[in-house]
Amino acid sequence: MEARTVVALAVVLAVAAVVAGRYFWVGRPEPVRAPELVTEAAPTAAGPATRRTPAGAPPVVVDVSGTVRRPGVLRLPAGSRVADALRAAGGARPGTDLTGLNRARVLMDGEHVVVGVAAPPPGLASGTSAAAGPGGGAGPVSLNSATVEQLDTLPGVGPVLARHIVDYRTGHGGFRSVDELREVDGIGERRFADLQPLVQP
Repeated sequence: MEARTVVALAVVLAVAAVVAGRYFWVGRPEPVRAPELVTEAAPTAAGPATRRTPAGAPPVVVDVSGTVRRPGVLRLPAGSRVADALRAAGGARPGTDLTGLNRARVLMDGEHVVVGVAAPPPGLASGTSAAAGPGGGAGPVSLNSATVEQLDTLPGVGPVLARHIVDYRTGHGGFRSVDELREVDGIGERRFADLQPLVQP
């Protein structure tokens, strides 16, 4: 073989050896590091979400009368219940029967809460005469101040219809006449004729 051929062959072999060595070096196995376990959760925005502040709803103003220690007009936070109104009025007087009073009911603005409806105290304002109920000789029931419990004592008026009357009163700013009772859902002409002599605006 000529010297030039031998040199060329040696160069080719040297290049092949370098390429093979590089190939095996790159493809060699390497230790793999396992990812670290997350032991603490990152703080999330769940904290502020659980402390959701209520929308600034206006307070409710209610008139509490009857056998309570401090009767009068009270301003309570929105969403307050009858039990909250009783506490704000100093609580019921000893011996007061509260079985007919739904203390878990949510109050509405402008509502009149009468405590001790079975035996109203003497000197009670005429607007609360509805507590005596039909046939009690205390006068007609006021559609603008009677509670659901008081309206429920009227003939043919159950809790659902009493709630409809209160909802109509709230949505229309009160009753201007007894005839508006016809517009309440659930009151037909026959029922209106039965209620007309027993109620007043």
